[in-house]
Amino acid sequence: MEIILKQDVDRLGSKHDLVTVKSGYARNYLIPQGMAIAATPSAKKVVAEVVKQQAHKAAKAQEEAQALASKLQGLTLKIGAKAGESGKIFGSVNSIQIAEAIQAAGHDVDRKAIHIAEDSIKELGTYEATIKLHKEVTATVSFEVVAD
Repeated sequence: MEIILKQDVDRLGSKHDLVTVKSGYARNYLIPQGMAIAATPSAKKVVAEVVKQQAHKAAKAQEEAQALASKLQGLTLKIGAKAGESGKIFGSVNSIQIAEAIQAAGHDVDRKAIHIAEDSIKELGTYEATIKLHKEVTATVSFEVVAD
């Protein structure tokens, strides 16, 4: 029996795949659990259209991420922090402060997408952060930690 999967199923296939399984497995487990639907001609057309639209949306999202990455590539940020005489910071600089500085520069980036090479920045100086904008697009931003 041919079915179309509505979600990823281990050792069978991923979402929107057209697979052939034994009819008992389809009728007694996959379809009642909501994991699949019968592969009728109309269902195949609907799934083909959904896959086409998702591919278009994914391409558009990647294009937007690429454009944002090119804008962020040349950006240098200054992050102010309270520091002592020796250049040590009271506290540390993390992805939240970097996200706020990027937002102040006019770009919207999720703080969870920002990765700093060092675990925590506790001294004044120049550092780099990597921002994952899309699963295939990353940008590197340099920032300078200065004393307030």
